[in-house]
Formats: sequence, structure tokens, C-alpha cells
Amino acid sequence: MKIFYQILSIATLVAVLVGCCNCRAVQKNHKPLTGTEWQLVQLGEETIQPVEGKYTIQFIEEENRFAGVGECNHLTATYTTNAKQELKLEQAGMTRMMCPNQEAEDRFVEMLNKVTRYDMDGNMLMLFAGDELLSVFQAK
Repeated sequence: MKIFYQILSIATLVAVLVGCCNCRAVQKNHKPLTGTEWQLVQLGEETIQPVEGKYTIQFIEEENRFAGVGECNHLTATYTTNAKQELKLEQAGMTRMMCPNQEAEDRFVEMLNKVTRYDMDGNMLMLFAGDELLSVFQAK
């Protein structure tokens, strides 16, 4: 009977350790920077209600291309990044339609031009200028 309780104690300890491992949860929920469509959910300190087809970005690994959509205009650029999670967008082009909420789109584009680094937490992408949080995106 004593051996049974020892085995049960060891099995319980192993189950608790495996179940609490943060690395399992991060690997399960972590989205890659490239190939994921990111939806804006926070711009500066303002919470943004996601709207299908607006305020999205995507990093495309081939040729380090970046694509995005603001309020109504499409953006294309190239980007550079490194192991330190530094990020620089080189804006190459943007459609120039007048949007119903042009001020919001202008703030979105200005924010993208300021980005110097990124960080990720599960399915969230955070863009920074130095230590200042500029925006938060959620994986779609």
C-alpha cells in the first residue's frame, strides 16, 4: 500500500508540473509575426473596436513585404527586423482615397511610421517606439 501512495504522489507531482508549464500555453497560442493577419485593437491609449476589413496589417516573409489596410486605404511597404525584435517599416505606397474617418486613418499611418520594435504575447502583437507602446494588434 505504501508503494501505491508513493507512485500516486509522483504521478500527481508530474501532472501538476506538466499542466503548469507556461511554455506549453505560449507555444499553443503563439502566432508567428509573418503570415498572420493582425487586427488593430488599441491605438495609443484608445481601445479600438475591430471592424472587418479595416485597420489590419500583415508581414509577408517573401521579400520582407508589409501590407495593411487603414480606414479605407491600402498600404504596402518593406520591413526589416532582427533577433532583438527591432522593426522598421519603409513605406513604399498607399492609395489616397478620402475616408469617412480620415483623422483616424492618419493617426494609424503616423503610428506605423514611428515603429522601432515589436513584442508578442500569445496572439497579441505590440508595436513600440522605443519604450512607448504605440498600438496593440490581435491575431485574426
